[in-house]
Amino acid sequence: MRTLRLFTDGAARGNPGPAGLGVVIEDDQGMRLRGLCRFIGTATNNQAEYLALIEGLRSAQEWKPDRLEVYLDSNLVVEQVQGRYRVKNAALQPLHREATRLLAAFPEVKVGHVRREKNRGADALANKAIDEWAVAPKAQQTLNQ
Repeated sequence: MRTLRLFTDGAARGNPGPAGLGVVIEDDQGMRLRGLCRFIGTATNNQAEYLALIEGLRSAQEWKPDRLEVYLDSNLVVEQVQGRYRVKNAALQPLHREATRLLAAFPEVKVGHVRREKNRGADALANKAIDEWAVAPKAQQTLNQ
């Protein structure tokens, strides 16, 4: 049985503000298989969390695991994708639909909440995406002078 662990995090500096996502995929022994980050533009924290989850689920599909364990530090998103909280925010509804559609494609899925300390890899990647975006315009200005 092939089990993967997916850790995702979204970050926004301001709410809304410049935002990024981070994804870490590990095997069941804790070996990192993939880490990725991406700047996503202006988003709220919750939008960034959902976009990170969606990106992570799409990426995890490549391994075709028998079991996927998903960990997020956003309790709101965990509760919403597990169906315990309603998604009242209209901007989150299409993201929720996409995330639940992707989750349903895996044979067995466990979604759980982890504290920020346990999600450091994904958190660092989400912040890296924002940091690199923040530096890029300044670097481009320097090159053009």
